[in-house]
Amino acid sequence: MVRDIGFLVFPSFQILDLTGPVSVFEAPTIQSEEPGPYRMQLLSEHGGSIESSSGVTIMTRPFGETLPDTLMVVGGAGTFGAMESPAVLDFLRAAAASSRRVASVCSGAFILAAAGLLDGRRATTHWRFAAQLQRLFPRVRVDAEPIFIQDGPIWTAAGVSSGIDLSLALLEEDLGLEASRAAARDLVVYHRRPGGQSQFSTLLELDPPSDRIRLALTFAREHLHEPLNVERLAQVACLSPRQFGRAFLAETGQTPAKAVEQLRAEAARVRIETSLEPIEQVARAVGFSDPERMRRAFLRVFGQPPQAIRRGARRSGASP
Repeated sequence: MVRDIGFLVFPSFQILDLTGPVSVFEAPTIQSEEPGPYRMQLLSEHGGSIESSSGVTIMTRPFGETLPDTLMVVGGAGTFGAMESPAVLDFLRAAAASSRRVASVCSGAFILAAAGLLDGRRATTHWRFAAQLQRLFPRVRVDAEPIFIQDGPIWTAAGVSSGIDLSLALLEEDLGLEASRAAARDLVVYHRRPGGQSQFSTLLELDPPSDRIRLALTFAREHLHEPLNVERLAQVACLSPRQFGRAFLAETGQTPAKAVEQLRAEAARVRIETSLEPIEQVARAVGFSDPERMRRAFLRVFGQPPQAIRRGARRSGASP
């Protein structure tokens, strides 16, 4: 069975929002001498040559009455122009009624929202645009945390590389787990970051300028299940505890204890979203002394307890 995948682009689209997903759906064809399971089409309102925001130009065909099995809408600087096109919005509404799935990458979620496809649904977009999406479309339940969300037949991804994660999930839905694993191996990417995984990273957020503090943070992330007091981290950084505490606060704006708590909460969240481990076992594995301490850390870092995050991951299809 060959499935049609349509990619809707527009002037000044983001090229990686397109090429990342295309590479995923192309992977099964590269792996086999048989005809591939997907037939891909690049679609635009009028067809012809469309220039991306990077200046790279692609050839497209005009979207018409024939609707693909799956339609993916990319994002980019030209998003707001596409949102104002009645033809584009009518095409999306027709796709939502007839296609098996409709998806967006990054700011492509704005176009889906403008067509009314996200009303009442959970959706995500790049964290930088999440507040704007919520403000413009208050009926959308915007969640800036996950890298992608499935709500019924509508899928939305956070942007750029997360389009690859969403596409791997779509491929797995179509062809099974082994096919998605093989595609990830060919692309040299993680097989599957769960949809509920946060767009944010504590290490990236703190971003200390000195090698010594970065080394201490990396050590902490790799030894979360062990005691990580200031004295131990200072030893890793080759500083006295007093020097280390001052330097850490100056470079990151946080105390070492607060940063370690965030790292542990971040690691626990991934396990909670992607496994069926008991909450107590997860807490021990990442270094929390007890589940209640982990619960309080989750409330401080994520605003939700672990059980709520696990339920949300199951709803979005991230759990096994």
